[in-house]
Amino acid sequence: MKAIFPEHDDSFAGQVMLPPQSLKARKGRGAVSNLQGRYEIQGRAGFDDGWSLPPDDADEAAAPWKTQVSDEQARTILSRNTSPDLPFGVSLNPYRGCEHGCIYCFARPTHSYLGLSPGFDFESRIFAKVNAPELLRRELAKASYVPEPIALGVNTDAYQPCERERQLTRRVLEVLHECDHPVGLITKSSLIERDIDLLAPMAARRLASVAITLTTLDPAISRTLEPRAAAPARRLRTIRTLTDAGIPVGVSIAPIIPFVTEPEIEQLLEAVRDAGAINAHYVVLRLPWEVNPLFQQWLEAHFPERAQRVMNRVREMRGGKDYDSSFGARMHGEGVWADLIRQRFEKAVHRLGLHGKGGRFKQLDGSQFRRPLVVPATGFKGKAGNAGQLDLF
Repeated sequence: MKAIFPEHDDSFAGQVMLPPQSLKARKGRGAVSNLQGRYEIQGRAGFDDGWSLPPDDADEAAAPWKTQVSDEQARTILSRNTSPDLPFGVSLNPYRGCEHGCIYCFARPTHSYLGLSPGFDFESRIFAKVNAPELLRRELAKASYVPEPIALGVNTDAYQPCERERQLTRRVLEVLHECDHPVGLITKSSLIERDIDLLAPMAARRLASVAITLTTLDPAISRTLEPRAAAPARRLRTIRTLTDAGIPVGVSIAPIIPFVTEPEIEQLLEAVRDAGAINAHYVVLRLPWEVNPLFQQWLEAHFPERAQRVMNRVREMRGGKDYDSSFGARMHGEGVWADLIRQRFEKAVHRLGLHGKGGRFKQLDGSQFRRPLVVPATGFKGKAGNAGQLDLF
């Protein structure tokens, strides 16, 4: 039976496991299984052969899934998209995988490309792109580079717990600050307050904006839905702290989950308005690829009495399917219930004086951009002592 839990059996290190038949929530983790990735051709499933685990082994099986952070040398660092659903065209993600463990995270399926599970592996096997600042500097120095706002931390949170030690996001911001390059950040973490010294002067010149994701005001739901992200009250305090520092803060109410977080739409918007947010937008629950079975496992583990009701409502907003990836529909859904959510949200935004999506990226100014000095890898300095300029003689 130990083979079900690869963190306790070195012979299965790195191997993706199929979920055991009995799914139980683990403290500090959003997923309840290490679901097999869609590219795997082999897998293992737990099977009760009648030999029940003794108490010691049962305790071991329920032990926390340890987090591992590995260094990665990325080949490129800027990702470009032409999606009509996104307000930005360029993004940067310093990390792959996210320890926050949000069960609804649309990035979970990306771990399948690595031969890892979108379940426990996604939130415990983190890859840090240690050369991200250097790659960014090289990209910005190209003669062909045309500045446009960079969305920082979109796929996975740039301020997840390992950022405290790695400081890759901090170093990326230092490059952007040096070059007067516009940036928009989105996070669930209060760690962003650490970088106010960089963000405040950038915001004063229309070079920085922040969005805080808030899903629920209920700390009990938050602990299971997004177990290692900042608590809802702490995120509200972060909105206030950033606002008081002169940094424009918007809020992403995402995802809206029918019968779980959906009843809180109006209360969430009131809370973020009172905390100082200037705009808000929303996204309904999305279930691409492996997120679908992982989320349904989470529902059965935490809300078994309403699991079927939730999924029925999701399907009503997706044309009878669990998910529809079509542009224009994937973010907000379609049909009567999707329209009701839209009306509730828009009416609350209007009543509270928030300004909807507001084009926060369009408000950033790219005209101040300055190309970085290219510092030679050897660190050689010319006669004047200035790094980055070689002498001819």
